[in-house]
Amino acid sequence: MTHADPRRPLVLDTRELGRRPGQMLELQRTVEAPEDMGTDVIAVPKGQPIELDLRLESVMEGVYVSGSARVRATGACVRCLDPVHIPVDVDLQELFAYADRAAHHQEVASDDDEDETRELDGDFADLEPVLLDTVVPALPFQPVCREDCPGLCSECGARLADDPDHHHETLDPRWGVLAAISDQVAPDDEKKRN
Repeated sequence: MTHADPRRPLVLDTRELGRRPGQMLELQRTVEAPEDMGTDVIAVPKGQPIELDLRLESVMEGVYVSGSARVRATGACVRCLDPVHIPVDVDLQELFAYADRAAHHQEVASDDDEDETRELDGDFADLEPVLLDTVVPALPFQPVCREDCPGLCSECGARLADDPDHHHETLDPRWGVLAAISDQVAPDDEKKRN
């Protein structure tokens, strides 16, 4: 297990709460986004400000952290490739168990239980994994610049929003052979007339 570095902005110091259940601490912070917060299509850029509004509560098992995180994700519209900026507002809820309680939970949990028990590192709670697990799934799978974005022309790549009447003359491939024959016959007919 890696140790939580208290100098990192997403590591919360819980010493002020003590271990008495019922103690509560509210805090607001603006921190910089860590790396790898998103997908190839849309992500929160590293260093982007994240506004946190948190409540830390001391409970029997550890420290319960709840609140919200607000951030702006950037990416590209999957239809027209224009840049998109999407506000993301998520709720956070996580129990950081005391080391002795976490060991007890792991003994009691079955092998099928997929819930990962987050553990306090001394008096520190690392919020980064919780934030990643909450923000990334909240990002749109296929971001669009607007819901009715028409996208790009599949033949020439022109932006259809710029020219709504854009189209290409397409000939049914079954008539293509006749068009080729017609092109060959037309020059021969002109020669005969001259």
